[in-house]
Amino acid sequence: MLLIRALQRLRFGPFDLALDGGECVALTGPSGAGKSVFLRMIADLDPHEGEASLGGQGCEAMSAPAWRRLVTYVPAEAGWWADTVAAHFPTGGDLAARFAAVGLPEDAPSWEIARLSTGERQRAALLRAVVRQPRILLLDEPTSALDGEATALVEALLRAELKRGVGILLVTHDPAQAARLGSRHFRLRDGKLEEATG
Repeated sequence: MLLIRALQRLRFGPFDLALDGGECVALTGPSGAGKSVFLRMIADLDPHEGEASLGGQGCEAMSAPAWRRLVTYVPAEAGWWADTVAAHFPTGGDLAARFAAVGLPEDAPSWEIARLSTGERQRAALLRAVVRQPRILLLDEPTSALDGEATALVEALLRAELKRGVGILLVTHDPAQAARLGSRHFRLRDGKLEEATG
């Protein structure tokens, strides 16, 4: 279980939330409400007060890289540090099949990053996170640049991760997506978190 207690930064928070393995919690709210800031605090990417723990082990008890391997943040626009797609993935495994499963060409791992469209980068970034088998995925609008068909493929991938026991905190502007994937739904408004009842 990911447990968040009194997490806050500047005008955002304090936030309290518990997320179980195999559970998706959807988070919606207007732009500027603090959704991305909340995810970045959980991932220990932004300075903050409060606590985050996974399976009873506090974030502060781990190195930042160790925490982020377990609690992985995927921004809407991910960064890339090498020229080719494959350079961002561990060696071994059937990358072609994974890429095909989210509607990307099987030879996409051999492409240069500059060749990818925004939507292709979005899906590649999600796959980059998933292949490292984190326990928690913090997803910031993972389908914002995708059409309906690609969105359905990504959602199928996320459902498979949930079945595998991964916990997902999903930021989305799509209420229908929140309903499809989320077992619980929260709204973030004016820096505060409230459970959505309808």
